[in-house]
Amino acid sequence: MKATLAALSLSALLFPALSQAAEAPVSAQQYATVLAGSWRAPANSARDVYRHPQQTLAFFGLRPDQTLIEITPGGGWYSEVLAPLLKEHGHYIAAVQAPTSSAYARTSEESLKQKFAADPARYAKAGFVEFDPKAPTLGKPGSADTVLTFRNVHNWVLADTAPATFEAFFKVLKPGGVLGVVDHRAKDGASLDDIKHSGYLTTAYVVKLATDAGFKLDGQSEINANPKDTKDYPDGVWTLPPALKLGEKDKAKYLAIGESDRMTLRFVKPVK
Repeated sequence: MKATLAALSLSALLFPALSQAAEAPVSAQQYATVLAGSWRAPANSARDVYRHPQQTLAFFGLRPDQTLIEITPGGGWYSEVLAPLLKEHGHYIAAVQAPTSSAYARTSEESLKQKFAADPARYAKAGFVEFDPKAPTLGKPGSADTVLTFRNVHNWVLADTAPATFEAFFKVLKPGGVLGVVDHRAKDGASLDDIKHSGYLTTAYVVKLATDAGFKLDGQSEINANPKDTKDYPDGVWTLPPALKLGEKDKAKYLAIGESDRMTLRFVKPVK
């Protein structure tokens, strides 16, 4: 808690536009209502214990009036939370890879659009933006208050598209805007080869990607830490749930560990 308060105080001193915007965060009651929503898939709600959505979004400074872009939301785990929170006064945008980039991108976008179309009460105002992963553009420059990405950076590292992706985040955000990153955390000193094979990233590596793009590190949180995660599995992070790549082999062991140990980082685009 002390670290989080210190980070927020730093924001107020160095980024006045951000501190002013943070005066109206999403309330505890709003989070409670959405997290208990009947539209959330039961399997998704069951993962709250690992993903701590309320604490994570509060750390990122979520406000109900924001224009927020979520990068490659997959099946929409966070969409179920973010889109309803923003539907009245803000704008939730799902940034998806162009369907021509891969079969996975095509099926993911189709599935997410079907999910949104089936529940207009929650998703009618949600938007989409398609981007080329090799040359990403996420919208009009300076048009977003917040960009969030959950467990995606390791994929961009594998594809050698991470630097361009972080540059796209910087361009689309307003001055004072927030980039929130959650990803699997490697042991300090892990090599790039280790990272690419395990799916775990060092915090220093992610911070460098962001700062090279122009961001300033504004806060770190242990909200999504998991000390049970030893990070030395046969199939990397995908050995753990939810992937459980080894199937029934040692399944009980990996379920007892839970989802991966994760870094939770908040970056800010400086106000010039």
